[in-house]
Amino acid sequence: MSRTARSGGRWFGRTAIIAAAFAGLVSSGARAQETFKLGIVTFLSGQAAESFGVPARHGADFIIEQLNRGQAPAPYNQVGFGGLRIEPVIIDENGGATKQVQELRNLYQRENVDAVVGYIGSGDCLAVAPVAEELKKFLILFDCGTPRIFEDASYKYVFRTAAHATQDNVALVRYMRSRNIAAASYSMINQDYAWGQDSRGDFMAAMAQLYPQAKAAADLLPAFGSGQYGTEISALGRAGSNVVYSSLWGGDLQAFILQGAPRGIFQRSQVVLSAADHVLQALGDKMPNGAIIGARGAYGLLAPDNALNRWFFPGYTQFRNGTYPVQASYRMAQALLGLKAAVEKAMAANGGRKPTPEQLAAAMENLSWETPGGLIQMRLGNGHQAIQDMAIGRTRYDAARRMVVVEDIQRFPAECVNPPANMRSLDWIKAGFPGARCD
Repeated sequence: MSRTARSGGRWFGRTAIIAAAFAGLVSSGARAQETFKLGIVTFLSGQAAESFGVPARHGADFIIEQLNRGQAPAPYNQVGFGGLRIEPVIIDENGGATKQVQELRNLYQRENVDAVVGYIGSGDCLAVAPVAEELKKFLILFDCGTPRIFEDASYKYVFRTAAHATQDNVALVRYMRSRNIAAASYSMINQDYAWGQDSRGDFMAAMAQLYPQAKAAADLLPAFGSGQYGTEISALGRAGSNVVYSSLWGGDLQAFILQGAPRGIFQRSQVVLSAADHVLQALGDKMPNGAIIGARGAYGLLAPDNALNRWFFPGYTQFRNGTYPVQASYRMAQALLGLKAAVEKAMAANGGRKPTPEQLAAAMENLSWETPGGLIQMRLGNGHQAIQDMAIGRTRYDAARRMVVVEDIQRFPAECVNPPANMRSLDWIKAGFPGARCD
């Protein structure tokens, strides 16, 4: 071989090494700049925004900031999602199901998001889930209460990271029974759409099991967002039931309490509210004392004393200048922490690369993870629907602290108030809660 050839060979070898090193630097730099683009959908306007949608947005803001800075506690202390910086694209849920279907398509097809976390309204969830499945795109439903999502359909790419409404109503009636609340008769006021109708059905079925002699009196289904309840309050007053049950939420719930309290219905009847924690700060001393309330999980003032809640509750409160987190904030947080766990599980099995929707769905199925509100387990809906522990308590306005507090809290294990995987919720209640483990 000639000297020129040998020299050229050495030059080529050195060049190849330099080129490879440069390529590695470019690859590393590109990876460092790579993001996980995340669509987030919640109510930013309308009557559901102030007490529910905006706290969910603030929960997302706090969690994403903490994750992107690598400041969340273990096991969530890796930056972003597996080193990928989270880039949120936030959409207003207000406007109805048809609008939300188009917005979801835009998120996937125009914004090119890697996943979507969203939806509070049960009607919106029922509308968007089939669209994500059609597009083969990953979707987490972080809230919405109707059990129908996974009881009436099966999905590969759609998950709900919070328990559905059955646990709210089973836990409420179990709490009433454990406190010997008199309930010879009960009246109900629920919104006339999927959430209100399903909540009503579950509550009535649970009452039939645990209060078999109780009679249903007034059964009211005002429209979502009606805001004026004079007629319904009069009907509740005439019924004179021992118990008044409601699954109203957001601005509807605030309006009902503000309009009903001066007319004495909360003094004459035990009020039982399945999703009321999120209005306590706004109502203050206008909230009736002794109301039995749920938070759709162990959230806010009903949250457990665990390491993640000792980080989340004060951190969010400081982040929001003294406003503490409520159920929507917690549900958004647990969705994002679950997504982080799934992304990192998928990346570990995929050479550290950003997962495809298929890989992400496989990682999320049957996943369990710890949250500020306790353990989340994807047990129902073929591993796509969560179950979780539940807490119920009573309200009292604390004048010294100038806030509503929740007392006499009882906690219910997930397996006590959620149906097993092989039964529909309503069938499980009507059968007498077979397999329930409440100890």
